[in-house]
Amino acid sequence: MLAIAAGGYLAVRAAFAATTTPALVAVKNAEAAVVGSKRQSGGKNPALGRLVGQLLIGRMTGTQPSSTLLGRIRRGELGGLIIFPDNFTSLDQLRSTIAALQKVAAVGGNPALLIATDQEGGTVARLPDGPPGLSARQMGETGTRSSVLAAGRDTGWYLRRFGITVDLAPVLDVPDSSTNFLGSRAFGRHPSVVSTLGTAFAQGLQVAHVAATAKHFPGLGTATANTDVGIVEISTKASTLWWRMRPFREAVKGGVQLVMVSNAAYPALDSSKLPAALSPQIVGGLLRNQIGFTGVIVTDAFSTPAPASYKDAPVRAINAGVDILLYSDSEQSSAAAFVALSRDARKGLLPRATLELAYSRVTILKKWIAGS
Repeated sequence: MLAIAAGGYLAVRAAFAATTTPALVAVKNAEAAVVGSKRQSGGKNPALGRLVGQLLIGRMTGTQPSSTLLGRIRRGELGGLIIFPDNFTSLDQLRSTIAALQKVAAVGGNPALLIATDQEGGTVARLPDGPPGLSARQMGETGTRSSVLAAGRDTGWYLRRFGITVDLAPVLDVPDSSTNFLGSRAFGRHPSVVSTLGTAFAQGLQVAHVAATAKHFPGLGTATANTDVGIVEISTKASTLWWRMRPFREAVKGGVQLVMVSNAAYPALDSSKLPAALSPQIVGGLLRNQIGFTGVIVTDAFSTPAPASYKDAPVRAINAGVDILLYSDSEQSSAAAFVALSRDARKGLLPRATLELAYSRVTILKKWIAGS
């Protein structure tokens, strides 16, 4: 059995035991439904390359895809792309490029690509002229649940016009001070405010069948630095972390489609000090089994210092219960991850059953996006 910090994760589980059993049942039922869905579809067994590829979201360099990237998409070695401002010169061009990429995926007999971006509002809006017109902090200061729901809905329909199907938002972290690195990206400094408004924004996005992403689980509100630029260890005690996780629990209850796991380490939740995205205790034990999340779990940017310090980070993350690895730095990073995961699967270090379960969750998400 995995080691657990004394007074940490087990203490949290004991304190909230009344909710643990139903959550665990929900996870088991969802896993059974995933398997049943596969059987109903004819029990097809995807080739290893497609199984692995669907678990990767990668980067496109420039405004037009390279022949190498197109080949990977056609072969099913990449399940999605993340869009940044340097990927388009106009919104019309963005729409046509995404449509062309989807056509290549379809020609190869693959599911539609997940097309993701960060459209939070304020300082993080990859499509700067689109909604939401306010930052999360501004929405928290002046908005109501209904107005934030409307902002999410407007954002979802806007993104959908261009073929973007996943918004890597909302931020559900609860900063402990005004100097936290998240700045205006957070809705507020109290879990109740973030729970209400963050869940409303997510639900608004999903009206348009644009999948919302609750991030960065289990929370960066007490982080002293940005995990994108350094290795971060959060020393906050388990009970306080649980209090700050309320927005994630509410978003899960509210039907959020994805949860993004952070790259910080949380010794109170996992004494091994693994980054959360690599931790079976945080991903499988806490998010899946205790909170009961049955949707798609995606990592934060996976080429950042903490996960990059582990040579076997990709296989660790998938074995921990993650469904999608996000590589936002270069085309080469997701290509290298594909090679590493395929190799580890052939070696038996990554069970096929684990791959198939993650693949099925991603496939179910894509069907939801398509409205089927």
